[in-house]
Amino acid sequence: MESMLKRDRLIVLAALAATTLFAWVDMAHEAHSMNLGRAACCAGMSMSGPDTNPWSPVTLAPLFLMWAEMMVAMMLPSATPMILTFAKVQRNRREQQRPFVATGIFVLGYLAVWTAFSAGAAVLQWALHAKALLSPKMASTSPLLGALLLVAAGIFQWTPIKNACLSSCCSPFNFLTVAWREKKSGAFLMGLNHGIKCAGCCWFLMLLLFVAGVMNLWWIALLTLLVLIEKIAPRGLFIGKIAGILFVVWGIWLVAGSRG
Repeated sequence: MESMLKRDRLIVLAALAATTLFAWVDMAHEAHSMNLGRAACCAGMSMSGPDTNPWSPVTLAPLFLMWAEMMVAMMLPSATPMILTFAKVQRNRREQQRPFVATGIFVLGYLAVWTAFSAGAAVLQWALHAKALLSPKMASTSPLLGALLLVAAGIFQWTPIKNACLSSCCSPFNFLTVAWREKKSGAFLMGLNHGIKCAGCCWFLMLLLFVAGVMNLWWIALLTLLVLIEKIAPRGLFIGKIAGILFVVWGIWLVAGSRG
């Protein structure tokens, strides 16, 4: 039985790793293609000023796909402990000849939340572009907007809501014990529940993509690492609070620098 559990764990890990790797590779390819396109179209022009080229509503579709892919790349790694725990529980139930559900259904519920977030983020990006608040690199051109996002995210790192959602994400067995539901619909709802808790503690961090560039791979990787550390490191909550202080300081510096 132990060997079968290890095999199932490896299968789930391999599937999550392959999905995450595919998302990162495709995202890097898209970022490279976008950089080449901007270089060709904007030769001799400032890349830090606002992008005033109008976007049609049709642009929302590729924006949504871009955000959805980013959320898979950024959030699946930190959700892996919870997904593996769910898979282990289901494997035990199967061995005991009790009703069990495929782990993929739980994952679908989790990703449904981030899919909804991606739709909202795409609309927000489209609106910010319409107001000429984004550069061709999809970063904020307004020091005030960047500062507001940073300060708000920094303060949120210290709120009870952040603490409660993060604590739930960091305790897979406790979460499953409290939130357990039977059948496929129950597995999907559990994934949905976990996704909501995960989004509850990380959504402000995702909005910080507008500060340094939505497709800035180094910035994406740094935020992904912070989310991962918060959830799996022994003092992740404390590290997240320190990051919150740094965000606030960065935001104040942005405003002060724009007035200097």
